[in-house]
Amino acid sequence: MTIKSLLLGSAAALAAVSGAQAADAIVAAEPEPMEYVRVCDAFGTGYFYIPGTETCLKIGGFIRFQTSFGPNEVNNRQGWGDAGTSDWDAFSRAYISFDAKSDTEFGTLTGFFAAEFNADNDSDAGDSRIDVDEAYIQLGGLKAGFFYSWWDKGLNGESDSLGNVTEFNSIAYLYDAGSFQAGIAVDELEGATTKPNGVGIEAIVSATVGGVSFDLLGGYDTEVEEGAIRALLSADLGPGTFQVAGIWASDPNAYWNASEWTVAASYAFKATDKLKITPGAQYWGDYKFNSDLDRWRAGVTLDYAITEGLATRVSVQYNKEDVTATTDRDYVSGFVRLQRNF
Repeated sequence: MTIKSLLLGSAAALAAVSGAQAADAIVAAEPEPMEYVRVCDAFGTGYFYIPGTETCLKIGGFIRFQTSFGPNEVNNRQGWGDAGTSDWDAFSRAYISFDAKSDTEFGTLTGFFAAEFNADNDSDAGDSRIDVDEAYIQLGGLKAGFFYSWWDKGLNGESDSLGNVTEFNSIAYLYDAGSFQAGIAVDELEGATTKPNGVGIEAIVSATVGGVSFDLLGGYDTEVEEGAIRALLSADLGPGTFQVAGIWASDPNAYWNASEWTVAASYAFKATDKLKITPGAQYWGDYKFNSDLDRWRAGVTLDYAITEGLATRVSVQYNKEDVTATTDRDYVSGFVRLQRNF
């Protein structure tokens, strides 16, 4: 074999080996393109598409610090236990909500969940408790779950109290024609009445014409066979909004048990772009369903927007109520609040 033949044979062998190695080489796969979050403007601001779906999600909430004052104020938040006799109390709260929406052939499908995280220094069962605020499903006008009822709607400011228990596990339907609405709801009244198997029925009609709106709401407690009716009027007036409301109850029930009747009014005056001043008052007739007793409250609420997302609210209320037919008491209550919304 000549040297020339040997060199040609070696070169051919090396080429064959190199080709085989190249065929067996591992080639890294290219990364799949990332799907960025898309803004969803179909349901208002703040929504975005959940990646890979056509469902829009909005996350919101607030952080609140509040100092309240009044007789035994430390015990005035329902369900927070017996914490003592302090006439002032400071607490913090974090609130977060998740609102998922999508379009269907039956209307907008909504799933809503919100929770409160409370922090307090008091030595009671309410310290640092977590509370489900709302959890419901809604399809078009049909709504089912745990949510605030129509009785939760009140006047501007902090002078009024227009509902007894305002949150239930319920099934409700609201017909919405824009300027006219009508709805009905069936509520589980467990915890709102002393009798078992409580069922309540609510019905509402409301109308809006220009800057004037009117609600007429009724609630019937089937266990005690008593009910209440509430009317609420709201009207744009000058540089603010005037509101007035009244309630009448046949006897104490889950929806209203404070008095046989009551009237309340407020005026939310927009002093500047950042400052709102809301005086208000309420009178309870036949307080505690006793014709010899009455009660009234009057005060003012100040709202000031410090900057975008940060606001403060200050409420001062003067209260006077009959304890018996011959004795009464008066006191001042209210709070100072700082809140960051997001």
